[in-house]
Amino acid sequence: MGMPRMTLQTQLVLQALLEDPAKQRYGLELCEVAGLPSGTIYPILARLEQVGWLDSSWEDPTVHEAAGRPRRRFYRITQDGAEQARDALARTYRSRKQTLPGWAAAHPATGGGAS
Repeated sequence: MGMPRMTLQTQLVLQALLEDPAKQRYGLELCEVAGLPSGTIYPILARLEQVGWLDSSWEDPTVHEAAGRPRRRFYRITQDGAEQARDALARTYRSRKQTLPGWAAAHPATGGGAS
């Protein structure tokens, strides 16, 4: 298992999945929760599944046929994935928190430092 790139979009997807780790969510639902387009969500989900942070399964064919819509693929964060995601998000937050004060002081014109 590896570590996925912790882009802002990846962080948003992980936060959405961590809201209720036991809940299975389908892609378009995650688009809504994370506020990202499907063209961004699905590659992230594929990477997270590839590193073992997510499991996925297809919806029972009889359900989508009865509903008259395409079949959904459901994603759920694994227990190990949830632990690693929480750690990665915490590291990213700490890193950002440590980095921003230095950046803000160096860019007073943007409101980050003393006038």
